[in-house]
Amino acid sequence: MLVIFDCDGVLVDSEILASRLDAERFTEIGYPITAEEMSLRFAGLTFDRIAKIVEDELGRPLPQSFHDETDKALDHLLTTELQAIPGIAEALDRIEHPRCICSNSSPERLRVSLTHTKLYDRFRPYIFSAVAVGAKRPKPAPDVFLHAMAEFDADPRETVVIEDSTHGIHGAKAAGCRVIGFIGGSHSWPGHADALTAAGAETVIRHHRDLPATIEAIAAWDGIVD
Repeated sequence: MLVIFDCDGVLVDSEILASRLDAERFTEIGYPITAEEMSLRFAGLTFDRIAKIVEDELGRPLPQSFHDETDKALDHLLTTELQAIPGIAEALDRIEHPRCICSNSSPERLRVSLTHTKLYDRFRPYIFSAVAVGAKRPKPAPDVFLHAMAEFDADPRETVVIEDSTHGIHGAKAAGCRVIGFIGGSHSWPGHADALTAAGAETVIRHHRDLPATIEAIAAWDGIVD
């Protein structure tokens, strides 16, 4: 069985940092929104996609320097405040299946986030950015998951994806994968588990200590063996 991890909100607790920053920045330019609303609406999307939605709703383009300034501010947060999701290192120690990362973050941001949280060496070289592989289509397109499975010659029915966003789950399901929803990030909101289940997650967990057993249970449900 191949185990595919999303990064932001599953391995590293970055979604809350990005949501707070984006909410503050968008509110400053006349698009009032809270961090919780950012997570609810936009978790799992690229910043380019979020910006396009905001521009459409505002009826005008964002300031020219908005994207670059927000990127720089987030990079600072990731190198000063970012932490790994509690329990992930111990869970990885207990998972014996091949594993990789499929993320909408850029390769450089993945390197920064994973290096800062001491997770980079736990996955390299199997760290795949949706905006850097294949047709470079981010989730909810299934491309990055299909790319990862091709790298491992893995059957989608024997591939389980751990995702914290509905957009990520839609992409994983479109690729034919099994999905575990994760709601252990600081950005999680009331109704998060229900939203992930509705998107197609077979089960939802809150703590990484439950992940190894959940992976084995999903494998057993279809009689999958490594």
